[in-house]
Parts: sequence; C-alpha cells; structure tokens
Amino acid sequence: MRPACLAVACALALLPVVGFARPNIIFIYTDDQAYWSLGVNGNRDIKTPVLDRLAADGARFTNCFATTPVCSPARASLMTSRYGTEVGITDWIDPKSEPNVGLDTKFVTWPKVLADSGYSTALFGKWHLGLLDKHHPTRHGFQTFIGSRGSPKEMEDATFEIDGKNVRVPGLLTDNVTRYALEYLRRPHDRPFLMCVHYRNPHSPYIPVAEDIWTYYRQITPILPVYPDLDTRQAGEVMRKYLASVAEVDRQVGRILQTLETTGLAANTVVIFSSDQGYNVGHHGLWHKGNARWILNRTRGQKGEAIQRPNLFDTSLRVPAIIRWPGVTAPGTVIQETVSGLDWYPTLLAMAGASLPEGVLIRGHNFLPLLKGQRIPWDNDLYAEYSQHHYTRADLRTIRTPEWKLVRDFRNAGRDELYNLAHDPEEGRNLIASQDASIRKVIADLSRKLEARMRETGDAVLDASQTRAPVPPAP
Repeated sequence: MRPACLAVACALALLPVVGFARPNIIFIYTDDQAYWSLGVNGNRDIKTPVLDRLAADGARFTNCFATTPVCSPARASLMTSRYGTEVGITDWIDPKSEPNVGLDTKFVTWPKVLADSGYSTALFGKWHLGLLDKHHPTRHGFQTFIGSRGSPKEMEDATFEIDGKNVRVPGLLTDNVTRYALEYLRRPHDRPFLMCVHYRNPHSPYIPVAEDIWTYYRQITPILPVYPDLDTRQAGEVMRKYLASVAEVDRQVGRILQTLETTGLAANTVVIFSSDQGYNVGHHGLWHKGNARWILNRTRGQKGEAIQRPNLFDTSLRVPAIIRWPGVTAPGTVIQETVSGLDWYPTLLAMAGASLPEGVLIRGHNFLPLLKGQRIPWDNDLYAEYSQHHYTRADLRTIRTPEWKLVRDFRNAGRDELYNLAHDPEEGRNLIASQDASIRKVIADLSRKLEARMRETGDAVLDASQTRAPVPPAP
C-alpha cells in the first residue's frame, strides 16, 4: 500500500527536467469519458484521429483510474490529491440541494502551487466544485476563469461566467470553450502557462455536436456489450449519441493542437488528455457511471431507486490518459502501471519544477519517471470509494490489484463483490459467496488492505458500518 506523500518526502522528486525550460502545460479534461471510447484503445466504432495521433506522439496509459466514479469528488481528488471523503465531497454537487457545498481553500491545489511558482494559470469550461465565491476557481489558483462554476446544462447557447458576469454565448458549448482557450493561447506569454480546458462532453445529453459528426454517427449500428436482457434499442440510441459526443471532443482537441503549431508553442508544451470518470452504455447492463441505472428490457420505463445500481466497476472508474511531451516522452510509449487521479498533482509539480508547500499532505505519487521510460518500483494497488447520496444511498469502497478486486458496500448488506481480474477482466462473475478456501483467503487479505486504507484516510464509514441495511434483489 502506498503511503501518503508528505511535503518533505516529495521534495526530492519535484525537480525540473534538466536541459528544458519550464514547460507550458495544457490539461484537457472531459466528463464521463470511458477508457473504451477511443479508437486507440480498441473501439472500432469511433473515429478519434486527433487523440489517436496524440497517443502515438506521446504516452498512453492503459490503467488510469478515477478515485470516485462521479464528477465532483473525482475533480476534487484531481485538484487536491486527496479522497472525496477527506475533502467533504462524496457525490456530485447538486446546485439545488447543496448550494453551500464546495472545495475548501484549506486544501492547496496544484494550480495554486503552480501559480505561486510563477506560472500563468487559466481554466476554461466546467468547474463543478462549488457555486459560492469562496469556492471559485480563482480562489484555488486560477488567475483566469471563463466557464461554469457548476455543470452547464446547455450543450448549445450556454451561459458562461466571463469577468464575473453571466453571459449567454451563442453556438455549441464545445466550440465556445475552445474559442476562449485559443484566445488565451494566442496572447503574448512572458512566463510559462497552465491552461486547463474542461469540456462537458461526452456527458449526457451528448448532442448537439457539429452537423457532419452527427450525420455520420446517427446512421451507424454500434457494437454493444453483451448482457442478458439488455435493452438494445435504447442502448444503441445512447451509444450513437455518446460516440458522436466523443468525436466532438476529438475535433476540439484538434483545434487546440493546430493552434499550438501555428503559435510556435508546441515544442515546449506538455499536452495532457484525460477524464473525470468512466462510463457504461450497456456494460454490465447499465447506463451511466458509478451512479448507474439498469438499461434492460424488463426495467424499461421504470424510475426510482429500484433501477439504481451503485457500482465501482472498472468501466466506471477507468479513464483514458494521454501525455505528449516533446523531447521527454518517447512517441508510442504505453504505460501499464496503475495510476489514479491522485497522481496528477505530484507529477505536474515535477514537470514544472515546483515544490510542494511545507505541511501539505497529498496521497498521489509522481509518475514522471515512467513518462521518461525509467523502470521504478511502483505499487499497482488501487483504492477507490463512492458514498452515493443522490438517487439512492451506498457506501462503496474497493481495493483493486492487477489480479483481484474486492468491493464492499458498508451501508447495504448483500452488495459485496469479488472479481478475479486475471481470468474475468470484464467483472462478470461475482465470487464473494465462494466457499473455496483460497478465495476466502483472498477476501480476508484484501479486506485487511481495504480497511487499512480507510483508517489511513480517517474514513468514518468504517466505524459506522456495524449494521447494514438489506438490499432488494436486482431486477
């Protein structure tokens, strides 16, 4: 189990790359984009030529995971390298029922560290870490912000916060997020910059997208996951729109990369592409992410808690991750080590040659050596969590190794899961009830690991789980 990374322990790792000026950093972050949604990751239905080329020019991760499979806690973990339970954000922030919830400034973010170290910092697009002024992106290190404090609902003619005022901007949401980002890129820069571009795509409702993209995807017959009683009609309709939304992201990334070339910034700019969490479109018979619902023929038309399926499946947790760093990362690099949203913080500081402030606790680990082709000791265990309180309630925790995955629901009896990933990577056979002695030992060993991580993070769920409510049978 990897221990938390303290300031002193991290200091030696956070050194600039010798021989290079401090690089510009562009962090492109999408919403609900599954690992399986890219052509380079094996999807035969999607056309993502820009992202496929970006991966060919740099490094592609095959095991990058979110710490929580819904928006706000995953984004909080990205920014702070702490778990959602540690920062008080455990589910997506509902602006109606949770107007006062947001990321406290006592948690020092990596954009703040980069700004303090001399970087110009900007965020364009979705924030979703609090609506109040005290939670504003500019309180967390971003000197420039144009976008939405929450999660924008409109995919077209959306409202943007610009210079502190809400302005309705005509056109596609993606086009306009990119437009403001490109305006920033074209400015004169007298110091290195960090530019975060947070798209809402491919989050539902997925469309509208560029007309030519939708013209193509509306006609395809997509390959769907195989699952008993899957509502293939609805899943096919969702998949077409979802893939179109992914293709729209690819188009926007192309605009950014082209501008990097025309401005002469490409050679000294790190381009990072990732997402907040994964997604299911028929996978495991589900639709959406950690707060998924069944998409089966027998559940068609049903609503409410009965069709909810809280989960920590890999399809909900695994995300695409690509990094292009000219002169540092060899083209065509494939990194198989397990990394999580926690690990971006120390890695980005290492890229920028910035030091972690004294006394700041982070839980991630610097994977810059992996980007440089170095072989280093690396713990491939993943710990993830989800305390769901919208739609239904669950307290899910998982410990995942390359061979096994244990999921426990500390709120609801009967929902624990065990998968042998070495033989069942699709997580199709739950072995939790097996009486085989070797499997019972695996469960005991993983349970100890899981509970140790929960104690390390001060997870109150562990002590509050003595009595668990029964769960109704799955549909």
